[in-house]
Amino acid sequence: MPDITISSAVRSNLNALQSTSQLMSSVQEKLATGKKVNSALDNPNSFFTAKGLENRASDLSTLLDDMGQSVQTLKAADEGISAISDLVDAAKAKANQALQTSSQSERKDFAAEYNELLTQIEDLAKDAGYKGKNLLGGTGNDLSVIFNEDGTSSLSISSIDYTDTTSSTGLNLSDLATAADGTATLALTNGTAGAAALTANATVVSDDDFTAGDTLTLTDSTGTELGTLEITASTTVQDVSDFIGNSSSDVSASVGTGVVIQADIGVTLSSDGAQSDVSVTPSTANGFATDSDIESTLSSLTKAQDTLRAQASTFGTNLSIVENRQDFTNALINTLEEGAGKLTLADTNEEGANLLALQTQQSLASTSLSLAAQADQNVLRLF
Repeated sequence: MPDITISSAVRSNLNALQSTSQLMSSVQEKLATGKKVNSALDNPNSFFTAKGLENRASDLSTLLDDMGQSVQTLKAADEGISAISDLVDAAKAKANQALQTSSQSERKDFAAEYNELLTQIEDLAKDAGYKGKNLLGGTGNDLSVIFNEDGTSSLSISSIDYTDTTSSTGLNLSDLATAADGTATLALTNGTAGAAALTANATVVSDDDFTAGDTLTLTDSTGTELGTLEITASTTVQDVSDFIGNSSSDVSASVGTGVVIQADIGVTLSSDGAQSDVSVTPSTANGFATDSDIESTLSSLTKAQDTLRAQASTFGTNLSIVENRQDFTNALINTLEEGAGKLTLADTNEEGANLLALQTQQSLASTSLSLAAQADQNVLRLF
């Protein structure tokens, strides 16, 4: 207000109060925000340097989240490999059980159980994904982990395909052949060969190749006995058919032009009389039919175990790298934030002391202004 004239003493005290008020406002802002640099006006160099550090810390924080998700993806794959290894061990146990028995029927059952284990391995591999990324799922599932802001530091993790156990680049385990029936006929005629076939109710001894007291023995291809039947004068063709059909769940028989034997395992019907042996060879043998088949499967399983262990080691190395970079990035973010803080954060103890000093100064300035004003008022005594 240029039209108002105040004395030099009053103006000096007024300026002091205004200056103190501005300083108090600045100190109060520092205490309220906890920062000594709140804008570029406070300290351009510190403000923009701190902003750059904070921006980098923010970018790294985003990458840190991605690293955490990559760690989970690797852990899911590792857990999948561990579970698959258990299933491979179970498949190996089935093969060893098959090797320890001579029963073709049991071997056929073990082969079916083995195939089911391979199916479970494939299903498990398909379920080992995390957030749409499956390192055991093959093509399209490779994982790239970025460690710095411009992407120049990264780790590429190749996926492996365990969803198909037959893959040569995976476990290379083929399903075992499923047994398929074969047939053979025990010819029974009324007399010698070429005579009319015996009916179901006819006695077996009507055939010249059989006499009372003969014994029929049914064995599988490994020589395991499935059953015996002693021929008597009253034994009928149907009795022979029933004996063969009841000997094993893998064998059936019916009366046709003789006794038709059907089996999905190799069996032989032999007689200690004149009757020649009758053998049934399945059209497709089960995958554990011979010892050499089982030993070949065991060899493949051993190689599969080696493959799994090697892949687990690879994923373990990748996991270690990502976790180490995760720890480093976390530490670097703390360093960047700490550096930014040193440029901008206020010392609250110091600013609190400053505020107390300014309050005292403001009080003294107010008193001084009052005294100066009183001196100017002395002129009123002249009136």
